[in-house]
Amino acid sequence: MTAITDHSTLDSTAASELAGVSPRPSDDDPAFALHRGGKIGIALTVPLETREDLSLAYTPGVARVCMAIAETPALADDYTWRANTVAVITDGTAVLGLGDIGPAGSLPVMEGKAALFKHFGGVDAVPLALACTDVEEIVETVVRLAPSFGGINLEDISAPRCFAIERLLQDRLDIPVFHDDQHGTAIVALAALENAAKLTGRTLGDLRAVVSGAGAAGVAVTRILLAAGIGDIAVGDSRGIIYPGRDALTTVKAALAAETNSAGLTGSITDALRGADVFLGLSSGQVPEEAVATMAPEAIIFAMANPDPEVDPAIAHKYARIVATGRSDYPNQINNVLAFPGVFRGALDVRASRVTEGMKLAAARALAGVIADEFTEDLIIPSAFDARVAPAVSAAVATAARADGVARR
Repeated sequence: MTAITDHSTLDSTAASELAGVSPRPSDDDPAFALHRGGKIGIALTVPLETREDLSLAYTPGVARVCMAIAETPALADDYTWRANTVAVITDGTAVLGLGDIGPAGSLPVMEGKAALFKHFGGVDAVPLALACTDVEEIVETVVRLAPSFGGINLEDISAPRCFAIERLLQDRLDIPVFHDDQHGTAIVALAALENAAKLTGRTLGDLRAVVSGAGAAGVAVTRILLAAGIGDIAVGDSRGIIYPGRDALTTVKAALAAETNSAGLTGSITDALRGADVFLGLSSGQVPEEAVATMAPEAIIFAMANPDPEVDPAIAHKYARIVATGRSDYPNQINNVLAFPGVFRGALDVRASRVTEGMKLAAARALAGVIADEFTEDLIIPSAFDARVAPAVSAAVATAARADGVARR
């Protein structure tokens, strides 16, 4: 996963893992105590108390339903769990800030994701950690599993493979395929930036932004900001600003170079920040205070790496009007849980065949609008616990799905 996660922050134990220190399992540790036995389970939705109950839920009654679905497969959306169930797929290669910890190591995170789906969106989700990392193997595995699910949420798959996996799956499936590390992050970042721009008396078109990080989240945030009409945006990776013809450009980065950086900037992130209105941190690279000090007046800084933001919030506040992070212990948390439950709820409700760019933009604008009459410098994005969020996002996504022609009901 990128620096942005739907888990509010990494605690001191997780930070020790990042430093290569593995904690010992102990039920004296509240995290281990909570996870014992797992965080999710299966619950019945029908009674199984009598012989009649059993004859309807299983044989012989189930046979009538099976035969009807065999004749008309779309009926599975009405008579099975499929229409409200998402597969959470990972290969464990980019988990939180922990990196490649494998499929078994990823399971607590995938269970957590499933719990968030249920709690915030009423969506059932099944964590599936795959023991393969090859793009084609992952795609073939998910395609074979797909008949059981109404949507596929890709999670914690490292870049650049995640781009190809999402594209290939969506080409082969007629249900939504959504890589949350990319698009969930992008939706929430756009919503927060739209409110930040309004608060400073500007529009997105007035802003020049610099993105640090060209991984999954960095690419997706850049693309959604382009679609939303950002004035100019430059993206930097570990080698500096991306521009056409630069060395060491992947296919994805070369495409970004062709669509961004209309100012023709070269050099480092530090160079690009001079006079910039917005900094969006989607990497682990630290930005020196001297560079932050060169940003334009009324600057906006989203330093979203966990556990250590690219710009320390205390330093950011010295030079920026508005500051956001990926952490729950600071105001303005950019948290994916604000997006994915509502996105899937809306997509599933209308039996969407995919999540379109229009649906993502609609989700971002609905999210921003939840606090349209309330936002302040310390509240440019709703809380993850704001009960208005998922209904607003799901309604907007459903409407956009119909407008884009991908809704089937």
